[in-house]
Amino acid sequence: MLWAFSRIRSAGCLAILVACFAAISAGGARAESPAVYMQRVQNELIVAQKSGGVAQFAQVLRQHMDVPGIGLTALGPHARTLPKDERPAYYNGMINFIAKYAAKEGPKYMVRSAVVTGQGPGDAGGTNVDSRITLMTGESYDIRWLVMKSGSGYKVRDAQVVGFWMTSFLDDLFQNYITENGNNPRALVLALSR
Repeated sequence: MLWAFSRIRSAGCLAILVACFAAISAGGARAESPAVYMQRVQNELIVAQKSGGVAQFAQVLRQHMDVPGIGLTALGPHARTLPKDERPAYYNGMINFIAKYAAKEGPKYMVRSAVVTGQGPGDAGGTNVDSRITLMTGESYDIRWLVMKSGSGYKVRDAQVVGFWMTSFLDDLFQNYITENGNNPRALVLALSR
């Protein structure tokens, strides 16, 4: 079963990211810089994390995560063999998988404060936004968010915590699962839908 996140070397880092990212509350796109967007997202996150059930996490992931970009990248070379008409089910499964993990692990990493500390110049590959996250325990972590332009707003494409880009963990997890199940991405879609 895919709930084997314990196989990931830095599950704690992923949990910190999920706690930070997945608790973002809903809000409309606004004309703002990537840094202002991420500060707004983080301010909302601190409030929303306190009530972070699976449905709440799934809702905010759908709104703020670059779902197709992250989802197709996570499939690696198997992306081309997943029929396009099956992608919506895969995306929903991926979101629900992350939301369940967030609801389970997020409360262990409650965020006290999140402050944007800088923004890179940005290019077609996105804009890096640096933040300092402080947990209720007093521990602090630097996070580098990768924010992509999306219509008139932004989407979060990735985050780097303790030197690791988080989507690489998802890529490894999903691609290994597919490989272990006959190189069939449909096996992953079925597992994510459970």
